[in-house]
Amino acid sequence: MDLSAAARKLVVHWGEMGSRWGINRTVAQIHALLFLAPRPLDAAEIAETLSVARSNVSTGLRELQAWGIVRVTHQLGDRRDFFESVTDIWQLFKTIVEERWRREIQPTLVVLEECLAEAKRGDEHTRTRLEQMQTFFETMETWFKEFQTMEAPEVERAARMGSKVRRLLRLS
Repeated sequence: MDLSAAARKLVVHWGEMGSRWGINRTVAQIHALLFLAPRPLDAAEIAETLSVARSNVSTGLRELQAWGIVRVTHQLGDRRDFFESVTDIWQLFKTIVEERWRREIQPTLVVLEECLAEAKRGDEHTRTRLEQMQTFFETMETWFKEFQTMEAPEVERAARMGSKVRRLLRLS
């Protein structure tokens, strides 16, 4: 697949950003390519377009599928797997936030509970800080559970209300 200069630039940038987000550069580049692609691509075409090993593409595609942002499709008369990205940017955002919560915040909540149980027998300063963290995470968890019930268009509307919400909060 031939990439335009703009598409090439975004794919390279997305890979660089992926490294900063804790995601393998190639995985992020695969995602950017699939997001921009006008049609589903097979693994060989992805490997050729990005000039990366087919094994790296296979690994990256599995990871992106585990994240829920890339899915397999099939074409009549073709035994190959083709891949496409979620293209609704708001749904993509929602899926990534939910997956990061599951992978990063939920384990932290478990450890925080364990630390609080141990800190009850420990020093006052540590216990106070842990309780502050717990209060923060409980508040964010309440917000997150509400976020999970929202459809992508509702997430977009909520995001666009930013300054209105601020003004409303100032009134109370």
